[in-house]
Amino acid sequence: MSKPVIPVEVKGLIPTNAGVAVFLGNDEKVFTIYVDHTVGNAIGMFMNGAEKERPLTHDLIALLMQALGAKVQRIVINDIKSGTYFGRLILTVENELQQKKIIELDARPSDCIALATQQKAPIFVSQQVWDEVEDMSDVLRQMSEQSQDISTEDDD
Repeated sequence: MSKPVIPVEVKGLIPTNAGVAVFLGNDEKVFTIYVDHTVGNAIGMFMNGAEKERPLTHDLIALLMQALGAKVQRIVINDIKSGTYFGRLILTVENELQQKKIIELDARPSDCIALATQQKAPIFVSQQVWDEVEDMSDVLRQMSEQSQDISTEDDD
């Protein structure tokens, strides 16, 4: 029996001293997952379509998946224990050896988010996680306003 999930998207990225705060959510609620700088930067580059001189780790994974006929179908942030999030990467594989196969892998939510962002795949959160996380919409709104204020001051 499948558990209910909530569709979300990356609403914002805010660098911190310890990494990057990734704000995920929808119009109802936003929550934060903290990731290391490397993955946070990769997510930002994928969101902005930035050109890279050399493939990043997530680019290499995508190239390997493509060569094997696999792609990210969706990701699910499916659990949270003691402040640590858990994720599932759901792939579809279609190649000359197999008709079609769905593979579900345990993965860090940060890597799941990076791959989903890169491949424009949907991001979901389990209802259980959704109900447990604190709404950070106001924090994201305040941070966005502050960064707009700073960029406006820079224009002066």
